[in-house]
Amino acid sequence: MKLSIAYSLLTTSLIANTSGFVIKPTQKQTSFVRSMTATADDVAVSKPPSKSIFLTPELAKSCIDVAGGTTPLYAYSLEKLNTHADMCLAFPNAYGLTVRYAMKACPNKAILQFFNSKGIQIDASSGYEVRRAIAAGIPPENISLSTQELPSDFAELVDMGIKLNACSISQLERFGEHYANTNKKVGIRVNPGVGSGGFSSSTTSFSKTNVGGPTSSFGIWYTFVEDGTVPDIVKKYGLEVERIHTHIGSGSEPSIWQQVAKKSLEFCAIFPTVTALNLGGGYKVGRNPNEATTNLQDIGKPVSEAFETFAKENDGRELRLEIEPGTYLVAMAGALVSTVQDKVSTTTDEGRVFLKLDAGMTDVLRPSLYGAIHPITIFPSSGKSEDIGSDMESTVVVGHCCESGDLMTPQEGQPESLGERLSRKADIGDLLIIDGSGAYCSAMSTKNYNSFPEASEVLVDMDGTPHLIRERQSLDDIFKNEKDLPF
Repeated sequence: MKLSIAYSLLTTSLIANTSGFVIKPTQKQTSFVRSMTATADDVAVSKPPSKSIFLTPELAKSCIDVAGGTTPLYAYSLEKLNTHADMCLAFPNAYGLTVRYAMKACPNKAILQFFNSKGIQIDASSGYEVRRAIAAGIPPENISLSTQELPSDFAELVDMGIKLNACSISQLERFGEHYANTNKKVGIRVNPGVGSGGFSSSTTSFSKTNVGGPTSSFGIWYTFVEDGTVPDIVKKYGLEVERIHTHIGSGSEPSIWQQVAKKSLEFCAIFPTVTALNLGGGYKVGRNPNEATTNLQDIGKPVSEAFETFAKENDGRELRLEIEPGTYLVAMAGALVSTVQDKVSTTTDEGRVFLKLDAGMTDVLRPSLYGAIHPITIFPSSGKSEDIGSDMESTVVVGHCCESGDLMTPQEGQPESLGERLSRKADIGDLLIIDGSGAYCSAMSTKNYNSFPEASEVLVDMDGTPHLIRERQSLDDIFKNEKDLPF
């Protein structure tokens, strides 16, 4: 008996089943992935899973009902948000900890408010994010701003109480010119010379997910701190550096992260007024079974010890630790719920079965942008577990945009290369769940491309009851700011 199986990753739920399987290629993949053939003796075929990361068919259907009966929608698990928050709040520290949520990961008001209720503060990446957080009820003094574009109203925001980290020499100069000789407190974001990214093993060469190293524009290059350039600017304007900030990228390797932490303490030693070291975030989250998730306790303990050593060597100066998780807090607490709106096939030797969604890069851009792999689970349109069945099928999953890059199942790290997934055999109208969509999905989507509206968002509370936390965008809202031809 022969079984046609893809050597892409299976869904997390499928592999979690003891009878699940994955077959990987033994040679370098081409840009157009072909199926492999294996005998029944080689693998044990699993039945389709009855649950995704946190959704069942019944709960997914309830989320759709709350959202007005339409998909796509983002569903978030309050239980998982709470669990991940508690894990971050337990990060090892020597002299105090501030956890800041990197709100760019998912800036919905309800999620900001929940983290605020847990005592988690905010890391903002633009002046607009600052205003959005304040509008959600976050106290300005609980917001830290590290931005590529210093807002024109930065002084107004600082005077409200937000904490600003200067991310370039020119930003520091502008801050100093405005607050000259006022002993104003400021943070300094430093590029420590290395980076870390989920799709690159290099710590110095370019990678989309590296935000440290010589090919990165983020932060002030470390030699300008060490050679006196930055200290001279601080002295020139009479500023007080209260925190050093570093962040090296997404999917940070623990060993690199710890190395940067120790290097960052050297920057703190240069400024005797520094009271806090912010080490950013970027902790790896394993969305799929073959991917490791960062153990915060493991990476935190050596850092805590380094803070203690710093205190001994610097007249007892006890620095507060700040971290800025985004993905770690929300990635696996969110899922995109979509509908298979069409199913087509091509019949040549290189043919494929394609599932077309009513979602796509408009809602989850990471596969198109990075070649990211998200777990996929298919549920029956009835929303009933009893209708799941046992048939499996290898398919390519694509979005609804008229765009060749609208691909939900690429090869890992290769956004332009087709991959296949083995999952429950789908019919038109079935539900397709894309897990790991809590971070950088609703926030980073290409909403309104092809004039598709922004999707709804639903929060599932601790009791399993879904609540609408963002309505689906109307067509009028898409073009309401446009103006008629003026002549």
